[in-house]
This record gives sequence, structure tokens and C-alpha cells, in this order.
Amino acid sequence: MTETSATALRVSALPKTAPTPFSLTPEAAELTGLAEMLDLKALRKVVFKGEIRPAGKRDWLLTGHLGATVVQPCSVTLAPVTTRIEEDVTRRFTPHLPDETSAESEEVEMPEDETLEKLGSHIDPAAVMAEALALSLPLYPRADGAEMDQQEFTEPGKTAMTDEDTKPLAGLADLLAARRNDGDDSDGSKS
Repeated sequence: MTETSATALRVSALPKTAPTPFSLTPEAAELTGLAEMLDLKALRKVVFKGEIRPAGKRDWLLTGHLGATVVQPCSVTLAPVTTRIEEDVTRRFTPHLPDETSAESEEVEMPEDETLEKLGSHIDPAAVMAEALALSLPLYPRADGAEMDQQEFTEPGKTAMTDEDTKPLAGLADLLAARRNDGDDSDGSKS
């Protein structure tokens, strides 16, 4: 038996003719737990508001807006980086996902529509909020002025390849300019 959270709404109890609004503002203990789960230094000002409404005969649509302030370690210096997230969220819950494989198969095909979710007995806005927050976090947060130093790795006795060496056309303009200058020095006659 799966455990449901206090914010989970039983699908069979949702009205089929009107939207069901929700508004989540996690308390300090919930924010701490969510920050730990997402490997954040801090999490503040989290608000997730929206509604769940019927979409067709058996589907349900959750729409909402997530606002949060996150503090992550800089990917270069590990200094704290504060980011404000404002994200519109949409999830469509359906009893049968397209191209759903049998329970015997180990491979699961991911639907092209990223908003699709498998409908269970409950819809939990807090679970959707946590997932949306995780997906909207900056992958490589950088503190102001943080730069990666150039790293050089090579075998002893050989010249290290630099970032500029990986750009084969970077010196093309200089070569063309030098060639034009060589042409200006000639007397104009061809041998």
C-alpha cells in the first residue's frame, strides 16, 4: 500500500464540473526537507498556486504557477548563488499513457508529451511542486565573476592543447589579413 501525503487529493472526490483550486506555501520544516532532497543550501518564499480540473471523460489537468527562491552552491567556486524561479506548471493525468508497455516488459517508453502523468487514485500538488522545482533549478549556477581557470592536461614532454586549439577556424581572420598584407607589399605584377 502506498502512503499518500496530506496534500494529495483523492481523484474520486474531485468535482467533475468545476476546478478544484489549491495553494501551497510550505512551512519551514517542509522547506528544509525539500532543500535537502534537492541538494540546495537554502529554499525560501515557495508558493505553488493553481487548480485541478477535469479534461475529458477520464483525464485531469493540473495548472499552476510556482515561485521560489533557491540558494545553490556555485559550480565553480561553491559560493552561494541565489536564484528566483517563476515557473508555469502543467500536468495532464491520464489513466493510460500512450505506447504504454505491458507490466512484464522491463523497458518503459517515455511519452513525447512531457506534461503527461499516469493517473492514480490521488493527485498530489506537493509532489508536482517538488518535481517542477527540481526541473527548473539552474544546472550550473555561477556566482558573479566566477570563471573557470584554463586547465592543461598532457603527457610529459608534449605541449598541452589549449581551448583555442579546439577552435580550428579561430585564427582564420588573422591568416586572411596577413595574406592580404603580403599581397599589398608586392609590385602588382605576377610571375
